[in-house]
Amino acid sequence: MTALRGAEAAESRGIMERTYDFNSQIIYVDPKGVRRSALVTVWWTGNQSFPEYLSASGEPGCNLVFISGDENRRDSCGRQTEHATSVVHRSKQVAHGNYWCWPDEV
Repeated sequence: MTALRGAEAAESRGIMERTYDFNSQIIYVDPKGVRRSALVTVWWTGNQSFPEYLSASGEPGCNLVFISGDENRRDSCGRQTEHATSVVHRSKQVAHGNYWCWPDEV
């Protein structure tokens, strides 16, 4: 049996607890439509709430960090990380990428 890693592992867990913590695990779909495991660095809720980032279902926008998809982006600590900012929930995004979703929504 092969161990699941990254986005595949997160997707296999089924319905998850949805908490808006600064380190929530989500799936980021990049502008090219590639799914990536990501961690939230800030949710746009509470004092940082912006209606333009809020989906009809109430999901906020966020900033996040993910492991680079470019295997050549390495340093002495391993693969480099990348950041995405002002990312909306998939229900708010009309394009095929550049959105976030919960692992059980994939």
